[in-house]
Amino acid sequence: MFGSGSGDGVVVGEGGRYGGDHIDARDATFNGPFVAKGDFHQHAAAAPTAVDALPARVAGFTGRAGELGRLLDALEPSSDRGEATPPVLVAALSGLGGIGKTALAGEAAHRACGRGWFPGGVLFLDLHGYDDEPVSGEQALAALLRALGVEPKDIPVGMDQRAPLYRSRLAERGRERGAVLILADNASSPDQVLPLLPGDVRHRLLVTSRDKLPQLGARLLALDELTSGEAYELLDRAVRIADPADSRVEDEAGAAAELAAHCGHLPLALQIAAALLVLDSGKPVAELATELSEFRNRLDHLGDGKRSVRAAFDLSYRRLPREQARLLRLLALAPGPEVSNEVAAALVGPGAPPLRELEALARAHLVERGGRRGWWRLHDLVRVFGAGVVEGDAGLREEGAAARQRVLGFYSRWALAADNRLRWLPGRAEPERFADRGEALAWLDGERAGLVVAASWAREERFADTAVRLAACLGEYLHWRRHFDDWIIVGRAALEAPHGAGGRLSEAIAQNNLGIALRETGRVEEAVEAHNRARDLHQAAGDRHGETAAWSNLGLTLREAGRVEEAIDALARARRLFQAAKDRHGEATTWSNLGLTLREAGRVEEAIEALAHARRLFQAAKDRHGEAMTWNSLGRALRDAGLMEEAIEAHGRAPEILCEFEDWYRAGDAFHNLAFAHEHAHRPAEARVTYLRAADAYTRADAPAEAAQSRTRAEALE
Repeated sequence: MFGSGSGDGVVVGEGGRYGGDHIDARDATFNGPFVAKGDFHQHAAAAPTAVDALPARVAGFTGRAGELGRLLDALEPSSDRGEATPPVLVAALSGLGGIGKTALAGEAAHRACGRGWFPGGVLFLDLHGYDDEPVSGEQALAALLRALGVEPKDIPVGMDQRAPLYRSRLAERGRERGAVLILADNASSPDQVLPLLPGDVRHRLLVTSRDKLPQLGARLLALDELTSGEAYELLDRAVRIADPADSRVEDEAGAAAELAAHCGHLPLALQIAAALLVLDSGKPVAELATELSEFRNRLDHLGDGKRSVRAAFDLSYRRLPREQARLLRLLALAPGPEVSNEVAAALVGPGAPPLRELEALARAHLVERGGRRGWWRLHDLVRVFGAGVVEGDAGLREEGAAARQRVLGFYSRWALAADNRLRWLPGRAEPERFADRGEALAWLDGERAGLVVAASWAREERFADTAVRLAACLGEYLHWRRHFDDWIIVGRAALEAPHGAGGRLSEAIAQNNLGIALRETGRVEEAVEAHNRARDLHQAAGDRHGETAAWSNLGLTLREAGRVEEAIDALARARRLFQAAKDRHGEATTWSNLGLTLREAGRVEEAIEALAHARRLFQAAKDRHGEAMTWNSLGRALRDAGLMEEAIEAHGRAPEILCEFEDWYRAGDAFHNLAFAHEHAHRPAEARVTYLRAADAYTRADAPAEAAQSRTRAEALE
């Protein structure tokens, strides 16, 4: 693929059927994965903030008065305390699965916000600590940085760089707006949480976990089961929310107490039991208590108090209509923590999304609404239950495998369409579904977690071919959004696929894409090895186009490793191969990368020639974004050569084009370079105005450090 990456080079991927200036894959047949080539053409708009992300209050929340008071005491601002009482930066709420930790944490957060304690907002993050793929501390930092408004491309790689930026952004938010509450739900290890500790004593971190996590140095609050009175009140309130005149719990207080006991006084099980009463308005409480007791006695022990929850699941599942029961089983097999209506439709088969069934499962408290409209999620205990039902029956295992295959087919089709849109150039055929780049990015952003998990199914022989093709479609997007951790996961899964999934060519493409991801995370020596393997495999397969892409990416990686002369040799070879193939766009990108590398080697005149030729080729290809980036690079080379007037002209061509594409960060860079050239040409007035334009562009890209630097240089010229 071609992609702008960090702005210092253009990466190349390969695969599929080569046919000149572009690849049209819609009618092609592939034996392995492929990566179409294209170019990034606009920068994403400035990332929005998400600091009012607190989920809605749980309807019918009751009890927990003592625990709620202690939790609020831990969250209380330090300004209201005496100097002898140090602030509590972290509160950790622990307890069994289904015991109501999230509901209590959410209630405490709502009350704290209602008291005005956190004017800076609330950051909410589900760490999925007990799922198959928990969120790592590094991934959590990336999510919180995006919520704080950091552009994905500006999120650094690695924990050591992300954590200081996160603390700095929190401190800045604290100065501007006030204290922030970070709610990290469902943690399973201190490693997930320690990077999230705020550096500013105004802020608070609230953690929920099934484990106590004493390593956090936190105020620890262990949550026990509800008291008998609280469990009774929860049941009564839940049925009265549905029908204020429903007095069955009050009328059968003894049976309600027995029912609550069978549920282990756990809120999740109690909510499911209440839903059974609501759905059957004529059922006596005593009858339900008897049924639940019978199911409980026949169930395997799950440990840690989960047996009662399992009994409630089993009884509810057996009472579901056939289509609802089938949907619940299949949802347990879905990739990712949340499921969109579209993915739910793919799971069940042809037809519209099963909205009625989803709504019914939500009313039964077996499915929860997701973070966005049209999205759904399962409590992890429900997911385990559903997967267990499938695993215990050969017919259901086949049903589940077929559903996963449908999801892979759905994802592969639309990931390819979105990928084609991201790579689209004027004059090419319009990709299906996505009208513009923004629509494609929005779909990929929403489905990212599921796409990554589904691509990881490549390790299973039944899904390998489709999953490897899906993995190949995600490279451009994951590179653009800088989700390099996900890209490495996807790349390694493609490499570990059974040998039948595309064979040698498949491995070559996976090695090439993995090499790009490794380079972007600073693992350049591993990346060099990956690109060398990709080149050798393409050569052995007789795939000249793939070999060319591998040479080009190897050149970029060697440059990053400081092996500049080797990089020049590799890029020159790639350029010759692109020329021989009459791939003008590939040739343009390689000339551009070669020019950057020649400049770094001090060969300025050659760099100017290479960049000027790249610019002409981009113009011929009608790639205005590539042209603009090359104008900016050419300006730097001309400046190195002491040709200030020519540098000013070159730099001046870039920013307006980049603004058209809303590529604000690179526009800021281009304006800053232009201002610098004006300054060195002794034009302080022009330099000052242009530095301010750079600051404005950087601000729109949500890059405050760069904006501040440009403003400082402008102020120095007043």
